[in-house]
Amino acid sequence: MQQPLAFRMRPRTIEEVVGQQHLVGEGKIIHRMVTAKMLSSMILYGPPGTGKTSIASAIAGSTKYAFRILNAATDSKKDLQIVAEEAKMSGTVVLLLDEIHRLDKTKQDFLLPHLESGRIVLIGATTENPYLSILPAIRSRSQIFEVQPLSEDDMKIAIQRALTDKDRGLGNFDAVLDEDAERQLVYATNGDLRSALNGLELAVKSTLPSEDGQIHITLPIIEETVQRKALTADKDGDGHYDVISALQKSIRGSDTDAALHYLARLIEAGDLPIISRRLRVIAYEDIGLANPAVAARAITAIDTAEKLGFPEARIPLANAVIELALSPKSNSAYTAVDAALADVRKGGTGDVPDHLKDAHYKGAEKLGHGVDYVYPHGYPGDWVPQQYLPDKLVGKHYFDPAGNSKVEVAYKDQYQKLSDAQRKGLKK
Repeated sequence: MQQPLAFRMRPRTIEEVVGQQHLVGEGKIIHRMVTAKMLSSMILYGPPGTGKTSIASAIAGSTKYAFRILNAATDSKKDLQIVAEEAKMSGTVVLLLDEIHRLDKTKQDFLLPHLESGRIVLIGATTENPYLSILPAIRSRSQIFEVQPLSEDDMKIAIQRALTDKDRGLGNFDAVLDEDAERQLVYATNGDLRSALNGLELAVKSTLPSEDGQIHITLPIIEETVQRKALTADKDGDGHYDVISALQKSIRGSDTDAALHYLARLIEAGDLPIISRRLRVIAYEDIGLANPAVAARAITAIDTAEKLGFPEARIPLANAVIELALSPKSNSAYTAVDAALADVRKGGTGDVPDHLKDAHYKGAEKLGHGVDYVYPHGYPGDWVPQQYLPDKLVGKHYFDPAGNSKVEVAYKDQYQKLSDAQRKGLKK
């Protein structure tokens, strides 16, 4: 039985890895490990289909070490013993351990001495946060790297490579992928290259060639093989971005009906990850301090939608959209942090005042670090005037609350009161 396209197209060397250049690009950490042949165990975490297995395969291929794949949940201690015996006989083995967050203590205890000796280079793969889900003994012996969703350009490179590769890919089928079909393949799979290649292979192998022998892959074919409709078949392919943008602008403009219309279009396209991400942004960018309770409820609704999945997800999403659209609006937090970032990026920082510097080490007092710090909780109201900003930024204001709701008016009053007291206190 032929292996799936995604399996066949796994990179053979580190240079063939698509995306993840912050890890595998020339001069980056994993590339340096491979170049020096100084591999250490690592944990790769991130969404499905983003290249965790590909990176492991490429590391093994570039270093010429044996490569084995096991699953922490389903493979037994005996399977690990077989890998360990192979490592004893032939030298180092690169072991990709999928779902490493499900590794039990018995298997962990077996692995640890082999990791210490270097006979097994463990590459753990997980979609879970390793700092919360992986046993400390394994975590402490591994470097942790986050694998990011592939960009559209990365996805297109991998798709075209698979389409034209005659040895491992689909190059012998003489298939042509329409531009709008390729765009939908990238968009609908949301950075999951494995899903994209699966959809592409199904499309090519299930489509009859035309009279000239060419297999023509159109948008409707890709919609069927990835089971997600395009939002629109517009020529420039910006339809999905336009709908997402319209959803945010309708909520920002407090037009509930328009917001529900654009939400419905995204729901019909089955685009839960995009809806969730955009609503999270809206809750804090456009509502923010005007109504923190609504922002928090929206996040709860979004989390519920993600756990439910479609079709039920539409209900909490509708709740979130309606509340966000009808809520008072404020972008004061968003503009405040951007103003602070603008100063930092143009070099407007200055030294941290000595009394605020870390004093939890021997010799800090001799440097004057933390010596004159005044502890606010020792004063009435848990507040006392003292300088917090660097000298060159004293008196600088970033936060400019609009006061468009009772909540933000209260924040504005408190901000003004504290700012005035700080200024008067420092003048004394």
